[in-house]
Amino acid sequence: MILVLRAFLGIAGLLALVIALGFWFRPDALAAAFGIAPGDALGYSTLRADFGALFGAVGVLSLVAAVRNSARMLTAPLLLIGIGFSGRLLTIAMSGYESTMLQPMAVEIVLISLFAAGRNLLPKQ
Repeated sequence: MILVLRAFLGIAGLLALVIALGFWFRPDALAAAFGIAPGDALGYSTLRADFGALFGAVGVLSLVAAVRNSARMLTAPLLLIGIGFSGRLLTIAMSGYESTMLQPMAVEIVLISLFAAGRNLLPKQ
């Protein structure tokens, strides 16, 4: 079971790194997929810096957790995705729900579950 968990953590980490690289090198394509429209250099800078950092950090730490078999490395990814999910709930409360919000929320719930499982089941080293 631990080996399967580590494999899923590694896959999640790799996918997050691919998304981070996408925000760095093809921000237009990823911005459109995420429902964002960068209008100027500041918008592109925000995509590359903020989104690249978020997905890059989640990716690197998830991969390190999988490779080193370490629960501690999952604290930051769990917090980052959890805070992001809280922002989605806040959006629903303040702006209403749209069906396009379901898919990213489902992905975040899966990631939160995966990172929480890793946090609880992997060695605390």
